[in-house]
Amino acid sequence: MSGKHFNVHEVGCCIKYFIFGFNIIFWLLGVAFLSVALWAWSEKGVLSNISSITDLGGFDPVWLFLVVGGVMFVLGFAGCIGALRENSFLLKFFSVFLGIIFFLELTAGVLAFVFKDWIKDQLKFFINNNIRAYRDDIDLQNLIDFTQDYWECCGAFGPEDWNLNIYFNCTDTNLSREKCGVPFSCCTKDPAEDVINTQCGYDIREKDDNEQKMFIHTKGCVPQFEKWLQENLTVVAGIFIGIALLQIFGICLAQNLLSDIEAVRESW
Repeated sequence: MSGKHFNVHEVGCCIKYFIFGFNIIFWLLGVAFLSVALWAWSEKGVLSNISSITDLGGFDPVWLFLVVGGVMFVLGFAGCIGALRENSFLLKFFSVFLGIIFFLELTAGVLAFVFKDWIKDQLKFFINNNIRAYRDDIDLQNLIDFTQDYWECCGAFGPEDWNLNIYFNCTDTNLSREKCGVPFSCCTKDPAEDVINTQCGYDIREKDDNEQKMFIHTKGCVPQFEKWLQENLTVVAGIFIGIALLQIFGICLAQNLLSDIEAVRESW
């Protein structure tokens, strides 16, 4: 009896606590992501009016935190408890769930490589759809401003894409002060200015192309993203390969621990 008890405690000791330690960090990160998402929705009044979730025409960045946080929370919980309690069901769930994520990532990578033009069209559609909803959500607005500022771009394929937004279009019915303009994130930075001029894009699209280039970025975010991807392809590929190897390593560890648990139980 004591021999069996000794074997139970010796089941993959190093692997067991390595899986537990790694997943407790993963689980805490998931809790942090979910907390940020719920706090953001609370600030926007979404939690008090759940039906408003569907009101936004564009992409709410909070969804990204919710999905990523949810996956990390579930995986971390299953890995933690499964390893600590030597629970076969949770360890199998952890392995299968991680395997499904790996398969989906691999499939997405292959499809993105094969259907480049389709992905490009979908990216254009996604950006333009969010341009329409630019003023509808502060988080979406901040995301678009960050993207345009970081990649030094404006619109999906150029400043004219901002005609899709009711506040920036050049129609006669538009009474907005931002008519025929672009957001300040499209503007070129002046190193001498300490304070951002949020009105730098006003009326800019009424000027000719050469004048526009003096004040705003005229390249679209889709071609700028493609350029960035080509310049940083090695880094991006390295990150994806690293994540994939980490997932495979996690699956192997969980399977190894499962084998040890089953071997000890069979010896009872």
